[in-house]
Order: sequence, then C-alpha cells, then structure tokens
Amino acid sequence: MSIELLNIAQIDSSAPVGPQLTRILRLCIVRNQLEPGARLSESEIGSTFGLSRQPVREAFIKLAEEGLLEIRPQRGTYVRKISVDAVMDARFVREAIEADIVKACVASAPEGLVPELRDQIAAQKRLADDRPSAFVPLDDEFHRTLAEAAGHRNAWTVIEGMKSQMDRVRQMTSTSFALAHLIAQHTAVVDAIEAGDADHAEQAMRGHLRMILQDLPAIRQAYPDYFDAPKG
Repeated sequence: MSIELLNIAQIDSSAPVGPQLTRILRLCIVRNQLEPGARLSESEIGSTFGLSRQPVREAFIKLAEEGLLEIRPQRGTYVRKISVDAVMDARFVREAIEADIVKACVASAPEGLVPELRDQIAAQKRLADDRPSAFVPLDDEFHRTLAEAAGHRNAWTVIEGMKSQMDRVRQMTSTSFALAHLIAQHTAVVDAIEAGDADHAEQAMRGHLRMILQDLPAIRQAYPDYFDAPKG
C-alpha cells in the first residue's frame, strides 16, 4: 500500500518532527496499514509530509531498532514481517508482570478504580461491533490503568517498549474475531478486584493474556506472508 493512501495524521511543524513521524509510521505498521514486506521510500514519505530526507531517515533507523523495519543497504527499506518469537516473548513478559499487577490492585485498590474500569469496559462494548480496530487502544488503556493503580507505571512503560510485534497480531485479531470474549475477561478481572479476590484476579488476567496463544495459529494461517517462521 502506498503511504499516500493511508489515513495519516499531520505533522506539527512547531514541535520536533522526527518523533512525530516515527509515531505515525509505527502506528501504520502496527495497524498493518503498511503491510509486512512493503517497501518504503524516503522520498515518497518526505514528500507526503513535506519533510526533508533527514527526519525520514532518522525515523527509519529508530523503527529498525524496534524491529519494525529492515534497512537493506543499496536495496531499500522494508516493513519487517511479524516475529512469532517476539510475540511469544512479549506475551510471556506481560503475563508475568500483569498477574502481579492485578494482585497488587486487590491488595490496595485506590478509590474509584473499579468504577473507572467499568466505564472503560462500557466504552469497549460500544465500539466492539462498529469499530473493532479501535479496541486495541482501549485495551491498552485498561491495562495501563491497572498498572498505574498498582503503583507500577514504569512497568507498563517496559511492556509498551516490547509489545509492538504483539500489537500487530492483536490488531488482526480485533478485526477477525469477536471481541465479546475479551471484554468478558476484562469484566472478570474487575469483578475479582471488586470482590477482593487476588487468586481469581490473577487467574482471569493470565487467561486473558493467553488468548493470543489460541488466536495466533488461525491468524498465521490466514496471513502466512505476514510472519517470519519461529526459530528453533
């Protein structure tokens, strides 16, 4: 897909343009608007955003460091295929961290947490059928809220820094599968927090984050060209 065909945000010239372009391109890749294997042109992107090649090159380097782009000298820059190993690693780390996060929320949930989470779930339900692709940001908001409520804001920062490959799969599952089950799992987590049941909160969170293990084989079968083969 050409970058010119994407529904993209505008660059604010009053702020540093490199980080803005990096965020925009990262979002396009995570949403699979820029498909795995697609070739990106510095000149085309620069022209689209009215930028010189330097900030475009810097964005490419940053996204290559994140494993989202591959810069091939003398050949071009390409969107990397989704790394199954990176998806599995991110899921493993998320489960380890977030299982403890929900237990911490049970132990010392701040006032107003449960109503806030239920409001978020209501918003998820409203969007689930009409705009399924919008579920992923709402899902992130839910998990970030839990981390902050547990007093572990930096733990969510760690998770965000390594989950981009996982997010690419999550974006496909949100548009390919019904979201009602995931929302029900969110509800089970909140119910357990409200009941003060740390064991059930942990089990609900672990089950929620293991859903991708069930979904991934079907997604790989539907989009075989999007994925690298797992190592080993």
